Amino acid sequence: MKLSELLKRNELSMSFEVFPPKNGMAFDSVKSATEEIAKLRPAFMSVTYGAGGGTSQYTLEIAENIKKNHGVPIVAHLTCVSSTAETVHEKIAAMKAAGIENVMALRGDLTPELEKTDRSTWAYRYAVDLIRDIKESGADFCIGGACYPEIHPESSTQKEDIRYLKEKVDAGCSFLTTQMFFDNNLLYAFLYKIREAGITVPVIPGIMPITNANQVERAVKLSGSFMPHRFKSLVDKFGSSPEAMKQAGIAYATDQIIDLYANGIRNVHVYSMNKPDVAEKIQSNLSNILGTSAL
Repeated sequence: MKLSELLKRNELSMSFEVFPPKNGMAFDSVKSATEEIAKLRPAFMSVTYGAGGGTSQYTLEIAENIKKNHGVPIVAHLTCVSSTAETVHEKIAAMKAAGIENVMALRGDLTPELEKTDRSTWAYRYAVDLIRDIKESGADFCIGGACYPEIHPESSTQKEDIRYLKEKVDAGCSFLTTQMFFDNNLLYAFLYKIREAGITVPVIPGIMPITNANQVERAVKLSGSFMPHRFKSLVDKFGSSPEAMKQAGIAYATDQIIDLYANGIRNVHVYSMNKPDVAEKIQSNLSNILGTSAL
């Protein structure tokens, strides 16, 4: 099912993101974890690509397994950083052959090695280049793009960031998924600004349950996310106790999601980090809320 159709449903839903293994030795354990998450019957699941395309060879295998054997709609990530047009077209053809209908078109994270290269030589410098190429390829994908409720780390201002975001939407994005955030007010302000800028496609908030203290530094590095005092206090108080931090992180994420639903958001995407127990607990916390009318 295409997400453009799924997102029209007038009910509350939750989806999960998983990632492929870094190498073949971890494939079976990752496959098992993603299958456990698929058994929760989320609205859809997204499968990431890996920094620099390093794990791309497993993305389609994981995605195809979830779709065929568990019947969960799939969004397969496709990044273009440092890729040739030929490589990207091969990936597009493979996704079509596997029956994938939804693609998350991303530039991709820059590894330290890639940051040193001459980007002017790349076939795709930005996500918008990839989106245009997918559309021109004739592939009938529902294309998604990423957005930042605060600001993209490489943008100088949020106004500039939103201008580039509109270019992606105009190029063919049918939906957007946000980078993680920990203060819902930042999302609400962002939504107001992009609607004012003429961006009307659905925006799916991305929520990251922080279940261990080490994740905090990585989250800030990846997204530059603002950490509210309430969240900092939570980490300071419970960060040294793994089980307490896990419980507190799940509770914080659950609270964020409840607030989103209560304020008119219908679809929430959880960065589950291949942790079935975390995904299950969050879904269980919302068992009487999910599936209700969004009116």
